[in-house]
Amino acid sequence: MKVAFIGLGVMGYPMAGHLASAGHEVTVYNRTTVKAKQWCDQYKGQSATTPEQAVKGADIVFSCVGNDNDLRQVITGEEGAFKGMHSGAILVDHTTASAEVARELAIQAADLGFGFLDAPVSGGQAGAENGVLSIMIGGEQATYDIVAPVIDCYAKSAKLLGPAGSGQLAKMVNQICIAGLVQGLSEGVHFAKQAGLDAAAVFDVIQHGAAGSWQMVNRHQTMIDDQFDFGFAVDWMRKDLNITLDEARNNGAQLPVTALVDQFYAEVQKMGGNRWDTSSLVKRLEQ
Repeated sequence: MKVAFIGLGVMGYPMAGHLASAGHEVTVYNRTTVKAKQWCDQYKGQSATTPEQAVKGADIVFSCVGNDNDLRQVITGEEGAFKGMHSGAILVDHTTASAEVARELAIQAADLGFGFLDAPVSGGQAGAENGVLSIMIGGEQATYDIVAPVIDCYAKSAKLLGPAGSGQLAKMVNQICIAGLVQGLSEGVHFAKQAGLDAAAVFDVIQHGAAGSWQMVNRHQTMIDDQFDFGFAVDWMRKDLNITLDEARNNGAQLPVTALVDQFYAEVQKMGGNRWDTSSLVKRLEQ
């Protein structure tokens, strides 16, 4: 298919690459043109200087940018994607954003004759590079059915969870669960060290039992080794948690642990860890 991809960050760059490798005709847009040129050199695709130009003739438009405001700018802005999409085209937004902006874009897309899916992802940079992301999706079944075979290029798991906004709400559930897990893992690593145990040996055993998780399997050793210069940044996690806590205030959900961990991440930021991996929560316990 002829597709466009807007946003070539740590996630979007490899996701767009999987589309090109699968044989789709891909045109990309990125605010940093050097990154777009690099992608085109690597994957033999095309680039455009505006989102409006990038989406010309595309059957499906993918976006993966920073936040609600970034998303509105590239989609509904003066030279945004909605200015260039043709009737019947579909926008698939992979940005982790608010459910509010997802519903807003869904309404605008319908008015203009476009399809829309909010489809935030989980799996991190490694998941994007290896094409094994988990994708939580909100929108219409008929739209999802068209898009599903295409997003399979970089998805291990994808599921339609309800109307527009449902994907973003599900991503909030994902971040709630991660926040608590990482804090628990941080305390476990800290306790093992303080107790004089061989922490690596401990986690080599318990990761196969009831305490096991993706975070434990993939992060315990780097936490022990004090390595955090990779992965999902603290700044991004705080953005996601703030969206989640705002939504909880609207729907009445009680998230005491999530709110507490958000403040712990604020302490990590004060330590200069804005771009550290989220597993850096352990560092605040070792000060």
